Amino acid sequence: MARIQPFAALRPDPELASKICELPYDVMSSGEARQLTEGNPLSFLRVSKPETDLPPGTDPYSPAVYAKGKENFEKLIARGALRQDSTPQFYLYRQVMGPHSQIGLVAAASCGRLPAGHHPET
Repeated sequence: MARIQPFAALRPDPELASKICELPYDVMSSGEARQLTEGNPLSFLRVSKPETDLPPGTDPYSPAVYAKGKENFEKLIARGALRQDSTPQFYLYRQVMGPHSQIGLVAAASCGRLPAGHHPET
């Protein structure tokens, strides 16, 4: 049986959110992401598509890209642009695309199987 529980999320400082939040990384090329991040050191694309900070043509799956993404993520936290909530919570979100709207829940979830005969606490 899967278990869900609240967690303390990292969220953008509300005053900086418009500079941090971006389109999903998988809806654009590295070149398009490079244009969007130009002049914006807070763009989360620098974490999710960190090849934007490396020379054009860099293999997006190279270890250097992953290291750069980690470095950029840590910079956002260090400068206070991303802040961790003080208490664990469940988070609701709403996505709208054209006339379609959906609401979801963000939570920590188990992904392993329980051993045979084990019954989780309620």
